[in-house]
Amino acid sequence: MLDSAIATFGLTKFYGRNRGIEELSICVERGEVFGFLGPNGAGKSTTIRALMGLQRPTRGQATVLGFDTWSESVEVHRRVGYLPGELILFDRMTGRQHVEWFARARCLDVASELVGLVDRLEVVLDRPVSQLSKGNRQKLGIVLATMHRPDLLVLDEPSAGLDPLMQQTFHELLREVAAEGRTVFLSSHELDEVQRVADRVAIVRDGRLVVTDSVDHLRANAPQTIELDFRGPVDPRQFEAIPGVQRVHSDDTRITLEFSGAVAPLLRLVAELDPVGLVARKADLDELFLQYYRSQESANAP
Repeated sequence: MLDSAIATFGLTKFYGRNRGIEELSICVERGEVFGFLGPNGAGKSTTIRALMGLQRPTRGQATVLGFDTWSESVEVHRRVGYLPGELILFDRMTGRQHVEWFARARCLDVASELVGLVDRLEVVLDRPVSQLSKGNRQKLGIVLATMHRPDLLVLDEPSAGLDPLMQQTFHELLREVAAEGRTVFLSSHELDEVQRVADRVAIVRDGRLVVTDSVDHLRANAPQTIELDFRGPVDPRQFEAIPGVQRVHSDDTRITLEFSGAVAPLLRLVAELDPVGLVARKADLDELFLQYYRSQESANAP
């Protein structure tokens, strides 16, 4: 773990009696894109502030690129590119002035690197930030976070405001960063985005870690969704007795199942009922996310 891009050990932050995160232990390897998922209030922003050395943990420890995020935060800031979820820029300064100011602060000569990045993201540089759309502000924020080629990118809702074509360009950029052996920590509500680019994901709920795994492994072990169409209404209760059927939803002539396990008993029943259509598909990340949240709610129920 000492050579990991990010490692947290029992990381905990309380605000008075209110819990931000508790006993959060994750390990992000160098060269991977790591998705960090959870709804508002789950603890994502608290985690990122702790990783960036912007607030001191109540207990536990976090290291970034081998440096303690609190006692060695200056070294962390030198090596990390950070895009906050609520990007604040200087309204009267142009994009170019922002880039030049950041370059001086980091003692960078980024002329050639900058030209390619600006052209690729179609960044507006010569207008005051106050005149820029949310998408153009976001693209400028991406440039400021990546222009020094950091070893680690920490991105909080990075594609907010980007149009679909620019999102695709941004995803290509993230994959190139990982291919170079650098690391991306991506916090997002856009589950589809994380599914496209992340190697592994962590899901947090109410400040606690729910699961950490690869997207492929999560999907491989998740229930399939099976949709069955019939000529007329079918009693859904007969599917509930089949081993492996987890949820059944009936909508007139359509039955939708969440299913895992041996498929033969299900196929025998389906064949007897003579459906006119059958579609089976693996769960996507949206469904996995909801599945883990449902299981947590069940576990917490009295």
